[in-house]
Amino acid sequence: MIVGIPKETYPGERRVALTPSVLPSLAKAKVDVLIESGAGEAAGISDAEFREKGARIAASRAELFSQAQIIAQVRTLGANPDAGRADLALLRPETAVVGMADPLGSPQAAREIAQRGAMLFALELIPRITRAQSMDVLTSMATIAGYKAVVLAADTLPKMFPLLMTPAGTLQAAKVFIIGAGVAGLEAIGIAKKLGAVVEAYDVRPVVKEQVESLGGKFVQMELDTKGSEGAGGYAKELGEDFYRKQRELMLRVIAGSDVVITTALIPGKRAPILVTREMVEGMRPGSVVVDLAAERGGNCELTQPDQAVLHRGVTILGPTNPASDIPFHASQMYAKNVVTFLLHLVKDGQIKIDAQDEITREVLVTRGGDVVHARVRDLLGAVPAGTGGGP
Repeated sequence: MIVGIPKETYPGERRVALTPSVLPSLAKAKVDVLIESGAGEAAGISDAEFREKGARIAASRAELFSQAQIIAQVRTLGANPDAGRADLALLRPETAVVGMADPLGSPQAAREIAQRGAMLFALELIPRITRAQSMDVLTSMATIAGYKAVVLAADTLPKMFPLLMTPAGTLQAAKVFIIGAGVAGLEAIGIAKKLGAVVEAYDVRPVVKEQVESLGGKFVQMELDTKGSEGAGGYAKELGEDFYRKQRELMLRVIAGSDVVITTALIPGKRAPILVTREMVEGMRPGSVVVDLAAERGGNCELTQPDQAVLHRGVTILGPTNPASDIPFHASQMYAKNVVTFLLHLVKDGQIKIDAQDEITREVLVTRGGDVVHARVRDLLGAVPAGTGGGP
């Protein structure tokens, strides 16, 4: 069994799907690793480091795809819609593609992979169950994003975060407001608090209040009907424009008193809800900063421009679309651990074993045998049920 690791082709993507540290685990499972030359360079990992851990270096990308039974990537076609298309012609029937695929946002890409006869395992669909925690790429990358958001804000804000008593006078602590207390939000709370900021946070799921407070943040109470706010896997779900309108009204005051606002609200497969309006930004003090971690999905802030620093009436709005890639060494380490754990779950005795009764395999498998087999992705494509002969 050979796992191939191609160089990422998405613009600005610096992560790599596997790192040298995880290769011994694969070797014990009789899985060989083939690396495209330079695949790890952007993450600070040389070909020599891969060789030292037993990997072989492919002479070309075409050779890698022709020899590998599994292709592990950070971004497969769905998450790399332009440059990723060049790999379609290299896919062989029954090749397994493992990586982030944006299956709910770009279901058509899954159909194209199915048409090549390849299997697609979309790691965003890893179920949030105890035995799958070490495979959860969304949690890993959200942790990196939450950290990076605070670093960006601290670098941009014309103030220091901590309260300081100096001979020149007292420096008041920065006030940070974090919207969304999922993994990214909780990491941001913890980092901002460690830097000395006064931290407040809000989430539509009141059950996260205890987690916010355990990290030293204050949970902002908003008297709204949040019944049914938590969807599958513990993610927040879409609640309707009337709810978001009332929420925006209540947040206006909190945002006006904040030096930094970090937004993290995402709905799987949907456009991000607008939570921070132009009016709210205009109510902030000049020099304040908004970091919008939902920029890749349109943004939580009305003024966000993806990967741009927007200056509006003295307030800077940052919209990083791939913050994990800005810390590629550790992001790759975490992602690689997730990938190798999934591969060891999938590969038995040197062969890919598809157990339809296993929840992890069933939820992550999107295409097989020329068909889109994942129910949610099929629904998005308007396809007939898998196995009825209609195909996607």
